[in-house]
Amino acid sequence: MDEAIRDELGASAMQRRRRLPNPLGRLFRISADAYPATEALPIVDDAAAVRILDFAVRLGETMLVTGAPASEVTFAIVRAAGAYGLHPVHVDVTYNSITAAYHRSGEDRPITLLRVVRAAAPDYEKLLRLQALLNEVTSGLALPESRARLTGIRRTPFSHRPIIVVAAQGLLAVGVAIMFGGNPVVTVLAFFAAALAALTQFGLARARVPFFFSQITAAAVLTLFASLAPALAGTGLPGAADARPSVIVASAIVLMLAGLTVVGAAQDAIDGFALTASGRILELTTQTLGVVIGILVGLQVASLIGLTVDPPSEALPLGAIPLQFLGAALIAVSVAVINGSGMRIILVSAALSVAAWTGYLLASLIGLDTAAACGVGALAGSFIGILLAYRLHVPSVAVTAAAILPMVPGAMVFRGLLTLVQSGEDPAHMLVGFGTLVNAGVIGIALAVGASLGIYLGQPVRATLTSVMNARARFRI
Repeated sequence: MDEAIRDELGASAMQRRRRLPNPLGRLFRISADAYPATEALPIVDDAAAVRILDFAVRLGETMLVTGAPASEVTFAIVRAAGAYGLHPVHVDVTYNSITAAYHRSGEDRPITLLRVVRAAAPDYEKLLRLQALLNEVTSGLALPESRARLTGIRRTPFSHRPIIVVAAQGLLAVGVAIMFGGNPVVTVLAFFAAALAALTQFGLARARVPFFFSQITAAAVLTLFASLAPALAGTGLPGAADARPSVIVASAIVLMLAGLTVVGAAQDAIDGFALTASGRILELTTQTLGVVIGILVGLQVASLIGLTVDPPSEALPLGAIPLQFLGAALIAVSVAVINGSGMRIILVSAALSVAAWTGYLLASLIGLDTAAACGVGALAGSFIGILLAYRLHVPSVAVTAAAILPMVPGAMVFRGLLTLVQSGEDPAHMLVGFGTLVNAGVIGIALAVGASLGIYLGQPVRATLTSVMNARARFRI
Protein backbone atom coordinates (compact mmCIF):
# COMPACT_ATOMS: atom_id res chain seq x y z
CA MET A 1 0.00 0.00 0.00
CA ASP A 2 2.81 2.40 0.90
CA GLU A 3 4.54 1.60 -2.39
CA ALA A 4 1.39 2.41 -4.36
CA ILE A 5 1.07 5.75 -2.54
CA ARG A 6 4.72 6.56 -3.20
CA ASP A 7 4.36 5.72 -6.88
CA GLU A 8 1.28 7.93 -7.14
CA LEU A 9 3.02 10.80 -5.38
CA GLY A 10 6.06 10.42 -7.63
CA ALA A 11 3.95 10.48 -10.77
CA SER A 12 2.11 13.61 -9.63
CA ALA A 13 5.43 15.30 -8.86
CA MET A 14 6.74 14.48 -12.31
CA GLN A 15 3.58 15.93 -13.87
CA ARG A 16 4.02 19.13 -11.82
CA ARG A 17 7.63 19.39 -12.98
CA ARG A 18 6.50 19.02 -16.59
CA ARG A 19 4.00 21.85 -16.14
CA LEU A 20 6.61 24.20 -14.66
CA PRO A 21 8.30 26.56 -17.16
CA ASN A 22 11.82 25.61 -18.09
CA PRO A 23 13.49 28.52 -19.91
CA LEU A 24 16.86 26.80 -20.10
CA GLY A 25 15.19 23.80 -21.69
CA ARG A 26 13.72 26.04 -24.33
CA LEU A 27 17.14 27.45 -25.04
CA PHE A 28 18.97 24.16 -25.45
CA ARG A 29 16.30 21.63 -26.42
CA ILE A 30 16.23 21.05 -30.17
CA SER A 31 13.36 19.38 -31.93
CA ALA A 32 14.11 16.35 -34.04
CA ASP A 33 12.24 17.97 -36.94
CA ALA A 34 14.27 21.18 -36.81
CA TYR A 35 17.04 19.77 -38.98
CA PRO A 36 16.74 17.16 -41.70
CA ALA A 37 18.47 13.86 -41.36
CA THR A 38 21.97 13.59 -42.75
CA GLU A 39 21.93 12.28 -46.30
CA ALA A 40 24.70 10.40 -48.00
CA LEU A 41 26.20 12.31 -50.91
CA PRO A 42 26.18 10.33 -54.17
CA ILE A 43 29.53 9.31 -55.59
CA VAL A 44 29.60 10.17 -59.30
CA ASP A 45 32.42 8.74 -61.38
CA ASP A 46 33.71 10.39 -64.54
CA ALA A 47 31.61 8.30 -66.92
CA ALA A 48 28.40 9.10 -65.04
CA ALA A 49 29.39 12.76 -64.79
CA VAL A 50 29.80 12.96 -68.57
CA ARG A 51 26.34 11.43 -69.09
CA ILE A 52 24.74 13.81 -66.60
CA LEU A 53 26.49 16.87 -68.03
CA ASP A 54 25.60 15.85 -71.58
CA PHE A 55 21.93 15.51 -70.63
CA ALA A 56 21.88 18.92 -68.90
CA VAL A 57 23.60 20.70 -71.80
CA ARG A 58 21.30 19.10 -74.38
CA LEU A 59 18.32 20.19 -72.32
CA GLY A 60 19.62 23.76 -72.18
CA GLU A 61 20.45 23.77 -75.88
CA THR A 62 16.92 22.73 -76.82
CA MET A 63 15.46 25.39 -74.52
CA LEU A 64 17.65 28.08 -76.10
CA VAL A 65 16.67 27.04 -79.62
CA THR A 66 12.96 27.03 -78.79
CA GLY A 67 13.02 30.60 -77.45
CA ALA A 68 14.06 30.59 -73.78
CA PRO A 69 16.29 33.47 -72.56
CA ALA A 70 19.88 32.78 -71.59
CA SER A 71 19.24 33.19 -67.86
CA GLU A 72 16.58 30.45 -67.85
CA VAL A 73 18.86 28.19 -69.90
CA THR A 74 21.71 28.63 -67.42
CA PHE A 75 19.44 27.94 -64.46
CA ALA A 76 18.00 24.85 -66.15
CA ILE A 77 21.45 23.35 -66.81
CA VAL A 78 22.65 23.95 -63.25
CA ARG A 79 19.38 22.63 -61.82
CA ALA A 80 19.36 19.46 -63.94
CA ALA A 81 23.00 18.65 -63.21
CA GLY A 82 22.55 19.31 -59.49
CA ALA A 83 19.58 16.94 -59.36
CA TYR A 84 21.93 14.07 -60.28
CA GLY A 85 24.76 15.05 -57.94
CA LEU A 86 26.95 17.36 -60.03
CA HIS A 87 27.78 20.47 -58.05
CA PRO A 88 29.13 23.00 -58.75
CA VAL A 89 28.59 23.28 -62.53
CA HIS A 90 29.79 26.39 -64.35
CA VAL A 91 27.79 27.37 -67.45
CA ASP A 92 28.56 29.88 -70.18
CA VAL A 93 25.78 30.63 -72.68
CA THR A 94 26.44 32.67 -75.81
CA TYR A 95 24.30 33.27 -78.83
CA ASN A 96 25.45 30.17 -80.71
CA SER A 97 27.14 27.92 -78.13
CA ILE A 98 26.80 26.51 -74.62
CA THR A 99 29.77 25.49 -72.46
CA ALA A 100 29.39 23.63 -69.17
CA ALA A 101 32.20 22.52 -66.84
CA TYR A 102 32.21 20.33 -63.71
CA HIS A 103 35.35 20.19 -61.56
CA ARG A 104 35.29 17.73 -58.68
CA SER A 105 37.27 18.87 -55.67
CA GLY A 106 40.72 17.30 -55.58
CA GLU A 107 40.73 16.16 -59.22
CA ASP A 108 43.39 17.31 -61.65
CA ARG A 109 41.18 18.31 -64.59
CA PRO A 110 37.53 19.29 -65.02
CA ILE A 111 34.92 17.70 -67.27
CA THR A 112 33.91 20.23 -69.93
CA LEU A 113 31.31 19.96 -72.69
CA LEU A 114 30.67 22.37 -75.55
CA ARG A 115 27.65 22.33 -77.87
CA VAL A 116 27.07 24.62 -80.83
CA VAL A 117 23.52 25.99 -81.00
CA ARG A 118 21.80 26.20 -84.35
CA ALA A 119 19.53 29.08 -85.36
CA ALA A 120 16.65 29.72 -83.01
CA ALA A 121 13.17 28.61 -84.10
CA PRO A 122 10.53 29.46 -81.47
CA ASP A 123 8.43 26.45 -80.51
CA TYR A 124 6.67 27.28 -77.27
CA GLU A 125 4.78 24.01 -76.97
CA LYS A 126 8.10 22.16 -77.01
CA LEU A 127 9.50 24.66 -74.50
CA LEU A 128 6.53 23.92 -72.24
CA ARG A 129 7.32 20.19 -72.36
CA LEU A 130 10.99 20.88 -71.60
CA GLN A 131 10.07 22.84 -68.49
CA ALA A 132 7.80 20.02 -67.36
CA LEU A 133 10.66 17.54 -67.87
CA LEU A 134 12.98 19.72 -65.79
CA ASN A 135 10.47 19.68 -62.92
CA GLU A 136 10.28 15.90 -63.10
CA VAL A 137 14.08 15.64 -63.09
CA THR A 138 14.31 17.66 -59.88
CA SER A 139 11.56 15.46 -58.40
CA GLY A 140 13.66 12.31 -58.80
CA LEU A 141 13.23 11.06 -62.38
CA ALA A 142 15.95 8.52 -63.23
CA LEU A 143 18.67 9.62 -65.63
CA PRO A 144 18.05 6.93 -68.32
CA GLU A 145 14.37 7.83 -68.47
CA SER A 146 15.20 11.55 -68.52
CA ARG A 147 17.54 11.06 -71.48
CA ALA A 148 14.91 9.07 -73.35
CA ARG A 149 12.24 11.68 -72.65
CA LEU A 150 14.52 14.48 -73.83
CA THR A 151 15.30 12.61 -77.06
CA GLY A 152 11.58 12.20 -77.69
CA ILE A 153 10.93 15.92 -77.13
CA ARG A 154 13.79 16.94 -79.42
CA ARG A 155 12.42 14.75 -82.21
CA THR A 156 8.87 16.04 -81.85
CA PRO A 157 7.80 17.85 -85.04
CA PHE A 158 6.35 21.33 -85.06
CA SER A 159 2.88 21.47 -83.57
CA HIS A 160 1.07 22.92 -86.62
CA ARG A 161 1.17 22.13 -90.31
CA PRO A 162 2.60 24.73 -92.73
CA ILE A 163 -0.85 25.56 -94.15
CA ILE A 164 -2.08 26.40 -90.64
CA VAL A 165 0.95 28.62 -90.03
CA VAL A 166 0.38 30.47 -93.32
CA ALA A 167 -3.29 30.96 -92.43
CA ALA A 168 -2.26 32.28 -89.00
CA GLN A 169 0.12 34.74 -90.65
CA GLY A 170 -2.71 35.99 -92.82
CA LEU A 171 -4.94 36.26 -89.76
CA LEU A 172 -2.28 38.38 -88.05
CA ALA A 173 -2.45 40.89 -90.89
CA VAL A 174 -6.23 40.86 -90.60
CA GLY A 175 -5.90 41.74 -86.92
CA VAL A 176 -3.70 44.74 -87.74
CA ALA A 177 -6.13 45.92 -90.44
CA ILE A 178 -9.04 45.65 -88.00
CA MET A 179 -7.15 47.70 -85.41
CA PHE A 180 -6.76 50.50 -87.95
CA GLY A 181 -10.42 50.36 -88.87
CA GLY A 182 -9.88 48.86 -92.29
CA ASN A 183 -12.95 48.10 -94.38
CA PRO A 184 -13.63 44.56 -95.69
CA VAL A 185 -11.72 45.21 -98.91
CA VAL A 186 -8.60 46.30 -97.03
CA THR A 187 -8.94 43.38 -94.63
CA VAL A 188 -9.11 40.85 -97.48
CA LEU A 189 -6.16 42.48 -99.26
CA ALA A 190 -4.14 42.43 -96.06
CA PHE A 191 -4.83 38.73 -95.63
CA PHE A 192 -3.69 37.86 -99.15
CA ALA A 193 -0.66 40.16 -98.96
CA ALA A 194 0.50 38.54 -95.73
CA ALA A 195 -0.20 35.04 -97.04
CA LEU A 196 1.76 35.82 -100.21
CA ALA A 197 4.70 37.11 -98.16
CA ALA A 198 4.54 34.03 -95.94
CA LEU A 199 4.49 31.67 -98.90
CA THR A 200 7.45 33.52 -100.41
CA GLN A 201 9.46 33.09 -97.24
CA PHE A 202 8.43 29.44 -96.93
CA GLY A 203 9.58 28.69 -100.47
CA LEU A 204 12.89 30.50 -99.99
CA ALA A 205 13.45 28.65 -96.72
CA ARG A 206 12.93 25.34 -98.52
CA ALA A 207 15.57 26.47 -101.01
CA ARG A 208 17.91 27.26 -98.07
CA VAL A 209 18.11 30.97 -98.91
CA PRO A 210 19.41 33.03 -95.95
CA PHE A 211 16.64 34.65 -93.97
CA PHE A 212 17.98 38.16 -94.65
CA PHE A 213 17.33 37.80 -98.39
CA SER A 214 14.02 36.14 -97.61
CA GLN A 215 12.97 39.23 -95.69
CA ILE A 216 13.95 41.47 -98.59
CA THR A 217 12.06 39.41 -101.16
CA ALA A 218 8.91 39.04 -99.07
CA ALA A 219 8.81 42.75 -98.21
CA ALA A 220 9.21 43.70 -101.89
CA VAL A 221 6.44 41.30 -102.93
CA LEU A 222 3.94 42.58 -100.37
CA THR A 223 4.75 46.22 -101.22
CA LEU A 224 4.07 45.58 -104.91
CA PHE A 225 0.85 43.81 -104.00
CA ALA A 226 -0.26 46.73 -101.81
CA SER A 227 0.50 49.24 -104.58
CA LEU A 228 -2.22 47.57 -106.67
CA ALA A 229 -4.89 48.55 -104.12
CA PRO A 230 -5.68 51.98 -105.67
CA ALA A 231 -6.42 50.23 -108.98
CA LEU A 232 -9.44 48.60 -107.35
CA ALA A 233 -11.21 51.95 -107.21
CA GLY A 234 -12.40 51.50 -110.79
CA THR A 235 -14.00 48.13 -110.09
CA GLY A 236 -16.93 49.60 -108.23
CA LEU A 237 -16.51 47.37 -105.19
CA PRO A 238 -17.92 48.86 -101.97
CA GLY A 239 -15.05 50.43 -100.05
CA ALA A 240 -12.49 49.89 -102.84
CA ALA A 241 -12.00 53.61 -103.28
CA ASP A 242 -10.99 53.92 -99.60
CA ALA A 243 -8.46 51.08 -99.73
CA ARG A 244 -5.26 52.34 -98.12
CA PRO A 245 -2.00 50.64 -99.15
CA SER A 246 -0.41 51.88 -95.94
CA VAL A 247 -2.65 49.64 -93.82
CA ILE A 248 -1.87 46.64 -96.02
CA VAL A 249 1.89 47.10 -95.83
CA ALA A 250 1.76 47.92 -92.12
CA SER A 251 -0.08 44.67 -91.49
CA ALA A 252 2.58 42.68 -93.29
CA ILE A 253 5.40 44.56 -91.53
CA VAL A 254 4.02 43.50 -88.14
CA LEU A 255 3.90 39.95 -89.48
CA MET A 256 7.52 39.98 -90.63
CA LEU A 257 8.69 41.42 -87.33
CA ALA A 258 6.64 38.96 -85.28
CA GLY A 259 9.42 36.41 -84.90
CA LEU A 260 12.09 38.86 -83.79
CA THR A 261 13.35 38.43 -80.24
CA VAL A 262 13.05 42.01 -78.97
CA VAL A 263 12.08 40.98 -75.45
CA GLY A 264 14.64 38.18 -75.30
CA ALA A 265 17.46 40.48 -76.41
CA ALA A 266 16.56 43.11 -73.83
CA GLN A 267 16.23 40.52 -71.07
CA ASP A 268 19.61 38.95 -71.90
CA ALA A 269 21.26 42.38 -71.86
CA ILE A 270 19.78 43.20 -68.44
CA ASP A 271 20.72 39.75 -67.09
CA GLY A 272 24.36 40.34 -68.02
CA PHE A 273 24.61 37.94 -70.97
CA ALA A 274 26.30 40.48 -73.20
CA LEU A 275 27.33 38.14 -76.02
CA THR A 276 23.91 36.54 -76.30
CA ALA A 277 22.19 39.93 -76.21
CA SER A 278 24.60 41.32 -78.82
CA GLY A 279 23.93 38.38 -81.12
CA ARG A 280 20.16 38.72 -80.81
CA ILE A 281 20.27 42.50 -81.27
CA LEU A 282 22.46 42.09 -84.37
CA GLU A 283 20.04 39.51 -85.76
CA LEU A 284 17.12 41.83 -84.97
CA THR A 285 18.85 44.74 -86.72
CA THR A 286 19.78 42.67 -89.76
CA GLN A 287 16.32 41.23 -90.28
CA THR A 288 14.64 44.61 -89.75
CA LEU A 289 17.06 46.08 -92.28
CA GLY A 290 15.98 43.34 -94.69
CA VAL A 291 12.35 44.46 -94.32
CA VAL A 292 13.35 48.08 -94.90
CA ILE A 293 15.37 47.25 -98.02
CA GLY A 294 12.56 45.10 -99.39
CA ILE A 295 9.98 47.86 -98.93
CA LEU A 296 12.28 50.37 -100.61
CA VAL A 297 12.82 47.99 -103.53
CA GLY A 298 9.09 47.40 -103.85
CA LEU A 299 8.32 51.12 -103.85
CA GLN A 300 10.96 51.80 -106.51
CA VAL A 301 9.70 48.99 -108.74
CA ALA A 302 6.10 50.20 -108.29
CA SER A 303 7.08 53.71 -109.37
CA LEU A 304 8.90 52.37 -112.45
CA ILE A 305 5.79 50.52 -113.66
CA GLY A 306 3.55 53.50 -113.04
CA LEU A 307 2.08 52.59 -109.66
CA THR A 308 2.26 55.31 -107.03
CA VAL A 309 1.56 55.15 -103.34
CA ASP A 310 0.90 58.50 -101.71
CA PRO A 311 2.48 58.83 -98.28
CA PRO A 312 0.01 59.65 -95.51
CA SER A 313 0.50 63.14 -94.11
CA GLU A 314 -0.11 61.96 -90.55
CA ALA A 315 -0.22 58.79 -88.51
CA LEU A 316 -2.89 56.29 -89.46
CA PRO A 317 -5.86 56.59 -87.09
CA LEU A 318 -6.97 53.61 -85.09
CA GLY A 319 -10.47 52.22 -85.38
CA ALA A 320 -13.14 52.05 -82.72
CA ILE A 321 -12.04 50.76 -79.32
CA PRO A 322 -13.92 47.43 -79.58
CA LEU A 323 -12.22 46.85 -82.95
CA GLN A 324 -8.86 47.65 -81.39
CA PHE A 325 -9.33 44.98 -78.73
CA LEU A 326 -10.56 42.48 -81.32
CA GLY A 327 -7.55 43.17 -83.54
CA ALA A 328 -5.11 42.88 -80.62
CA ALA A 329 -6.58 39.53 -79.61
CA LEU A 330 -6.38 38.24 -83.20
CA ILE A 331 -2.74 39.30 -83.43
CA ALA A 332 -1.85 37.55 -80.18
CA VAL A 333 -3.64 34.35 -81.19
CA SER A 334 -1.91 34.38 -84.57
CA VAL A 335 1.54 34.88 -83.04
CA ALA A 336 0.93 32.03 -80.61
CA VAL A 337 -0.02 29.69 -83.46
CA ILE A 338 2.95 30.82 -85.57
CA ASN A 339 5.28 30.01 -82.67
CA GLY A 340 3.85 26.51 -82.22
CA SER A 341 1.83 27.14 -79.08
CA GLY A 342 -0.91 24.90 -77.75
CA MET A 343 -4.42 25.92 -76.75
CA ARG A 344 -3.44 26.94 -73.21
CA ILE A 345 -0.78 29.41 -74.39
CA ILE A 346 -3.10 30.69 -77.15
CA LEU A 347 -5.85 31.58 -74.66
CA VAL A 348 -3.45 33.21 -72.21
CA SER A 349 -1.84 35.22 -75.03
CA ALA A 350 -5.22 36.54 -76.16
CA ALA A 351 -6.11 37.63 -72.61
CA LEU A 352 -2.74 39.31 -72.08
CA SER A 353 -2.97 41.21 -75.36
CA VAL A 354 -6.23 42.73 -74.14
CA ALA A 355 -4.58 43.63 -70.82
CA ALA A 356 -1.56 45.20 -72.56
CA TRP A 357 -3.73 47.19 -74.96
CA THR A 358 -5.83 48.40 -72.02
CA GLY A 359 -2.66 49.70 -70.39
CA TYR A 360 -1.72 51.46 -73.63
CA LEU A 361 -5.13 53.14 -73.94
CA LEU A 362 -5.17 54.25 -70.30
CA ALA A 363 -1.65 55.68 -70.61
CA SER A 364 -2.69 57.54 -73.77
CA LEU A 365 -5.76 58.96 -72.03
CA ILE A 366 -3.68 60.54 -69.26
CA GLY A 367 -1.53 62.35 -71.82
CA LEU A 368 1.54 60.14 -72.34
CA ASP A 369 3.05 60.08 -75.81
CA THR A 370 2.96 57.01 -78.01
CA ALA A 371 6.33 55.58 -76.96
CA ALA A 372 5.64 55.98 -73.24
CA ALA A 373 2.13 54.55 -73.61
CA CYS A 374 3.52 51.53 -75.47
CA GLY A 375 6.04 51.02 -72.67
CA VAL A 376 3.26 51.11 -70.08
CA GLY A 377 1.21 48.63 -72.09
CA ALA A 378 4.17 46.27 -72.42
CA LEU A 379 4.84 46.62 -68.69
CA ALA A 380 1.24 45.71 -67.83
CA GLY A 381 1.16 42.75 -70.21
CA SER A 382 4.46 41.26 -69.06
CA PHE A 383 3.76 41.84 -65.35
CA ILE A 384 0.41 40.06 -65.51
CA GLY A 385 1.87 37.50 -67.89
CA ILE A 386 4.60 36.28 -65.57
CA LEU A 387 2.05 35.77 -62.78
CA LEU A 388 -0.33 33.86 -65.04
CA ALA A 389 2.53 31.90 -66.59
CA TYR A 390 3.52 30.52 -63.19
CA ARG A 391 -0.02 29.64 -62.18
CA LEU A 392 -0.89 28.03 -65.54
CA HIS A 393 2.56 26.45 -66.11
CA VAL A 394 3.30 28.13 -69.44
CA PRO A 395 6.57 29.82 -70.54
CA SER A 396 6.49 33.52 -69.69
CA VAL A 397 8.39 34.48 -72.85
CA ALA A 398 5.65 32.88 -74.96
CA VAL A 399 2.78 34.95 -73.65
CA THR A 400 4.80 38.16 -73.27
CA ALA A 401 5.88 38.26 -76.92
CA ALA A 402 2.31 37.78 -78.13
CA ALA A 403 0.97 40.45 -75.76
CA ILE A 404 3.22 43.29 -76.93
CA LEU A 405 3.15 42.61 -80.67
CA PRO A 406 -0.05 44.63 -81.36
CA MET A 407 1.94 47.74 -80.37
CA VAL A 408 4.74 47.18 -82.92
CA PRO A 409 4.87 50.39 -85.04
CA GLY A 410 4.53 48.79 -88.47
CA ALA A 411 2.49 51.65 -89.93
CA MET A 412 5.02 54.20 -88.67
CA VAL A 413 7.92 52.31 -90.25
CA PHE A 414 6.17 52.22 -93.62
CA ARG A 415 5.18 55.90 -93.44
CA GLY A 416 8.77 56.92 -92.71
CA LEU A 417 10.18 54.81 -95.53
CA LEU A 418 7.57 56.05 -97.99
CA THR A 419 8.33 59.65 -97.08
CA LEU A 420 12.05 59.05 -97.61
CA VAL A 421 11.52 57.45 -101.02
CA GLN A 422 9.27 60.21 -102.30
CA SER A 423 11.18 63.11 -100.74
CA GLY A 424 13.53 63.46 -103.70
CA GLU A 425 15.98 66.23 -102.93
CA ASP A 426 13.69 68.03 -100.52
CA PRO A 427 15.54 68.09 -97.19
CA ALA A 428 12.39 68.93 -95.23
CA HIS A 429 10.57 65.77 -96.36
CA MET A 430 13.73 63.75 -95.80
CA LEU A 431 13.98 64.98 -92.21
CA VAL A 432 10.33 64.12 -91.68
CA GLY A 433 10.98 60.59 -92.91
CA PHE A 434 14.01 60.14 -90.70
CA GLY A 435 12.13 61.55 -87.72
CA THR A 436 9.30 59.09 -88.26
CA LEU A 437 11.73 56.17 -88.39
CA VAL A 438 13.47 57.39 -85.23
CA ASN A 439 10.12 57.55 -83.45
CA ALA A 440 9.42 53.97 -84.55
CA GLY A 441 12.77 52.90 -83.12
CA VAL A 442 12.02 54.65 -79.82
CA ILE A 443 8.70 52.79 -79.61
CA GLY A 444 10.52 49.49 -80.19
CA ILE A 445 12.96 50.29 -77.38
CA ALA A 446 10.07 51.29 -75.09
CA LEU A 447 8.36 47.97 -75.80
CA ALA A 448 11.49 46.00 -74.95
CA VAL A 449 12.21 47.97 -71.78
CA GLY A 450 8.59 47.84 -70.60
CA ALA A 451 8.34 44.10 -71.17
CA SER A 452 11.64 43.40 -69.40
CA LEU A 453 10.71 45.66 -66.47
CA GLY A 454 7.38 43.89 -66.10
CA ILE A 455 9.13 40.53 -65.96
CA TYR A 456 11.54 41.68 -63.24
CA LEU A 457 8.83 43.33 -61.19
CA GLY A 458 6.66 40.25 -61.50
CA GLN A 459 9.31 37.77 -60.33
CA PRO A 460 9.46 38.89 -56.64
CA VAL A 461 5.67 39.25 -56.55
CA ARG A 462 5.35 35.73 -57.91
CA ALA A 463 7.82 34.44 -55.31
CA THR A 464 5.88 36.17 -52.52
CA LEU A 465 2.57 34.73 -53.67
CA THR A 466 4.16 31.29 -53.88
CA SER A 467 5.48 31.48 -50.33
CA VAL A 468 2.10 32.67 -49.04
CA MET A 469 0.30 29.78 -50.76
CA ASN A 470 2.83 27.27 -49.43
CA ALA A 471 2.43 28.66 -45.92
CA ARG A 472 -1.35 28.35 -46.15
CA ALA A 473 -1.02 24.79 -47.39
CA ARG A 474 1.21 23.88 -44.43
CA PHE A 475 -1.20 25.54 -42.02
CA ARG A 476 -4.08 23.49 -43.36
CA ILE A 477 -2.10 20.32 -42.95
